[in-house]
Amino acid sequence: MNPKGSLYTVKNYEYKIELRGGYMEIQLWREILSPYQLAVDELVVKFNHIIQEYRNNGQYSPIEQVVGRVKKISSILDKMNKKNLAIEEIEDEIDDIAGIRIMCQFVEDIDRVVEIIRNRKDMEIKCEKDYISHYKESGYRSYHIIVYYDVYTLEGTRRLQAEIQIRTMAMNFWATIEHSLQYKYHGNMPEHVRERLYAASDAIVALDSEMSSVRDEIIDAQNLFTIKANVVSDILVNIQNLYHVANKREVLKIQEEFYQIFATQDLEQLERFCRELDIIAEGYKAQSLR
Repeated sequence: MNPKGSLYTVKNYEYKIELRGGYMEIQLWREILSPYQLAVDELVVKFNHIIQEYRNNGQYSPIEQVVGRVKKISSILDKMNKKNLAIEEIEDEIDDIAGIRIMCQFVEDIDRVVEIIRNRKDMEIKCEKDYISHYKESGYRSYHIIVYYDVYTLEGTRRLQAEIQIRTMAMNFWATIEHSLQYKYHGNMPEHVRERLYAASDAIVALDSEMSSVRDEIIDAQNLFTIKANVVSDILVNIQNLYHVANKREVLKIQEEFYQIFATQDLEQLERFCRELDIIAEGYKAQSLR
């Protein structure tokens, strides 16, 4: 029973609330949460598209990975009880029902991702919380942005809140462990565990700092790999397309030449071969459209 004297009963996603002895039906949770799932799905697609745009252009992407989730019903009920909220208040007062987590390779990338979000027109920033410069007492580090985001449903446009967390992969590893321990100990973590977790947080800071010191070398290597992968992909698509329209013997000859050049690991030769193959494929209307 929460501070308002409300009783929640779970049955087929439906919750009932007891108010001074009377029962009041509440909308199915699946109906409440469905627009939030839509928001999460759309935002994940959009951020993944940003990653792909960078990589298709042979550039380093400040976003390494993005995942999303809709808050579990049990977690929403826990927060309702802690904040003494009524069911009709949750969408205004709980701003992380829709959650997006963006992972970066380097601390420096976080500022770039924040700028990308600030410059977008399809989401409006409500507030920002910098837990990197001002990390939590537990050692938690992350950058949080609460945004308003519009989704289009059968009932019309819905303006929802979503929380975007931006952190390095090292920070995310620590935060995942910390969350599991908080769940295990119900917020009453033993002091010796808390101390070791805080020490691990310092180690994460040191790791991110070391990675930043060789950031340029790592990015150069990754960009080179991306460029080479894109060139090879174009070549293979062109060869496959030519199999359908060109003389098979000629295509086998082209394929053999590709394998020989690929074995040299010479990017300049691969790019030259790709350009020449584009001209051949274009003549057959079989050019790669990557």
